[in-house]
Amino acid sequence: MHGRGDPAIIARVTVDVNVAHNARVWDYWLGGRENYEVDRRVGDEIIGMFPGIVQIARDDRQFLARAVTHLAGEAGVTQFLDIGTGLPTANNTHEVAQRLVPGARVVYVDNDPLVLAHARALLVSGAGGITDYVDADAHDPDAILHAAAKTLDFGRPVAIMLLGILNFILDTARAEDVVRRLLDAVPAGSYVALTHPTHELGGAANVEAIRHWNRKATPPLTCRGRAEISRFLRGLDVLEPGLVSCSRWRPAPDRPHPPEVAQYGAVGRKP
Repeated sequence: MHGRGDPAIIARVTVDVNVAHNARVWDYWLGGRENYEVDRRVGDEIIGMFPGIVQIARDDRQFLARAVTHLAGEAGVTQFLDIGTGLPTANNTHEVAQRLVPGARVVYVDNDPLVLAHARALLVSGAGGITDYVDADAHDPDAILHAAAKTLDFGRPVAIMLLGILNFILDTARAEDVVRRLLDAVPAGSYVALTHPTHELGGAANVEAIRHWNRKATPPLTCRGRAEISRFLRGLDVLEPGLVSCSRWRPAPDRPHPPEVAQYGAVGRKP
């Protein structure tokens, strides 16, 4: 089965163009074109308060490519559950995975109708692989797992991708419970890859920018420190180099010593 590509779906989606939305603002920071004037305005306001946000967006995306490359390659994972997909850009999860494992299965999860429309239109699986899409909220892991089970075999290892999504679950205990429930559903040998914004790692200037975001855009988000983010990795064997700035998680050879950005990243294996 292949992804159901249909560009006509996008034209039928109703979008509130009066409120900035995370997926579209993130797309703007990455140089994409699937955003509106309100997204660009709020995005520029955030850049004015915290110029490092653009590099964070780029390094987060590069982390995804490196993490999926490791998981589909050296780790031998053939199934991916990508929660909080965001708008399609270069090196999406299924593209990276299926370059290494043509038969890889990838399920994208989001609850933004524009994201899902673009995903169905543009994130089309390669020959032999499966790419599917779930309309669900990260706060509801049971709904995610139920829908993803139509495509993924939860009897075999799954890589759960949680890049820049747990920050939208404002209560840390609830976010930790979401991670635990997702992990309980997958067998030993499964992985979690996560990134999360922080006021640490040079991110102190981001405090007012986050307040501004939560006044002007949706959904609201929170930053967390190393100690809080570490709670999401409890019980996992955390791969080297551990919980670090996402720019410094196994950096590419052509950029061996990148500057830190205020976004933690880590990959853990369920023993």
